[in-house]
Amino acid sequence: MIRLLKKFLQRPVLFVCLGAGLTTVLFIPLIWLTLQAYISFNRILGEDFKLRQLSDQITYLDEVLTMSALMNAATGDRTWENRYRSFEPVLDAAIQESITLASKAYNYNNKGTQATDIANQKLIELESQSFDLVQQGRAEAAFSLLSGLEYKTLKQQYKQGVDQRNQAIQIQLDRQVQRYRRQLVFSTFLSGLSLIFLIPVWLVVLKTLKTHLQNLKQTQAALTNINEHLEQLVAERSLDLSRKNAQLDQTLSALKQTQFQVIQNEKMSALGQMITGITHEINNPISFLSGNLIHTQQYIQDLIEHIQQYQDCYPDPKVEIKQHAAEIELEYLLEDLPQMISSMSTGVKRIQEISQSMRIFSRADHEQKVRFDLHEGIDSTLLILKHRLKANDQRPKINIVKNYCDLSEILGLPGQLNQVFMNILANAVDVFDEMGQSQISTGTKLNYQIVIQTEIIPSEEAVLVHIRDNGCGMSETIRERIFDHLFTTKSVGKGTGLGLSISKQIIEDGHNGKLICNSQLNEGTEFVIMLPL
Repeated sequence: MIRLLKKFLQRPVLFVCLGAGLTTVLFIPLIWLTLQAYISFNRILGEDFKLRQLSDQITYLDEVLTMSALMNAATGDRTWENRYRSFEPVLDAAIQESITLASKAYNYNNKGTQATDIANQKLIELESQSFDLVQQGRAEAAFSLLSGLEYKTLKQQYKQGVDQRNQAIQIQLDRQVQRYRRQLVFSTFLSGLSLIFLIPVWLVVLKTLKTHLQNLKQTQAALTNINEHLEQLVAERSLDLSRKNAQLDQTLSALKQTQFQVIQNEKMSALGQMITGITHEINNPISFLSGNLIHTQQYIQDLIEHIQQYQDCYPDPKVEIKQHAAEIELEYLLEDLPQMISSMSTGVKRIQEISQSMRIFSRADHEQKVRFDLHEGIDSTLLILKHRLKANDQRPKINIVKNYCDLSEILGLPGQLNQVFMNILANAVDVFDEMGQSQISTGTKLNYQIVIQTEIIPSEEAVLVHIRDNGCGMSETIRERIFDHLFTTKSVGKGTGLGLSISKQIIEDGHNGKLICNSQLNEGTEFVIMLPL
């Protein structure tokens, strides 16, 4: 046995293999526990995301049902009751799915849960009574029922119960997170035990290797002259490697920039595919509505003319016909119906314009540059941002002033340029939102404005796009750094520091153009984009 051990120690490779094998065997449980913790963590994230979606959906649907009941009582239009009936099973399904995902958070023996269910049941009963009253022609009584103290109290009780239920769901998720942390602690404990066992083993391995190396030194003495020559070669090689490492660092920096651009392009590509599908689905019913509205408008006009001919031929109709005409307000109906159809046609055209703008903004770029309308891209971007330009609680409406020159199509990558316009315009809106908060505190009122101007520079064979706002501007120190990678002045979670950096890369590297920023404190900011024609 001793002779076998000595023979084994004389072969350090086998001893190292033994140590590596023991290390692998001991760390297999650790790897398994880590995998289990990873799977649990992903499941917790999935449940948390789904429950948040369901919570938002339940809140939204509950408000839809309440609004439908109130509008039914206020207008007497039973369309709102049909809307209520259509959304009610969707709300029940969302609640049941939430209960299934977080079953431990729903304690039906709990008084709070029972009170919430009772309040919900009474709310449904009151809303059903309001529908019956409207059907009986007692819309005012229905509205009074839904505006009464009992309905508001039950609504408040139901809301508090839902909030408590959401808190219980969050507690359940927190417990799962605690269990995940305990798994990590246990995994760490096993790692410590494994290290305690493996350290002596590897000390013996190292000692054996040290002995083996001492034996090798005797052999290396005869190779001293060769080593000196090799050292000289290594020194020369190291110098060469240092130069190559510097080149690799530069290449790595360029690759990181390219990586961020690729990620952004993938996002835009995914957005384009999604919006293309949406607009395709929208266009089918819109085309149907648009085509039928034209015929409907003509049919209604023909019916109106036919009724007018009846009135001309029979100026003294029967009493029943006069009463019926008074009941349906025939004169108002004949005047308002064409206007209603015209408004519907305008709405359909508006939806078609929005669909077209979304498709223009999010279209995927080809590998080669294509000719496109620059103004069309700017307009589509403004349409996408239209909801952010409207007035809100913090500031008034942002006015857009467009001064476009007579410009034919230019050569470029329209999807990427739309991304640049989006970054610059969105930053301007963010500045106005921040200014709006300070405006509320100081009581001042400002006129927020963004001016977009294009002009052709014949000598440069280029077009300039000026995007200027009358915001608070920026200091020279910040202006010099705004195109730096990962630099941002926004708070955590609101800015990534990539938007303007990627925009500069798109303009200068992708289009051989220039992107310049001019800004002064309290005087606004202007971005100038120069693109070759």
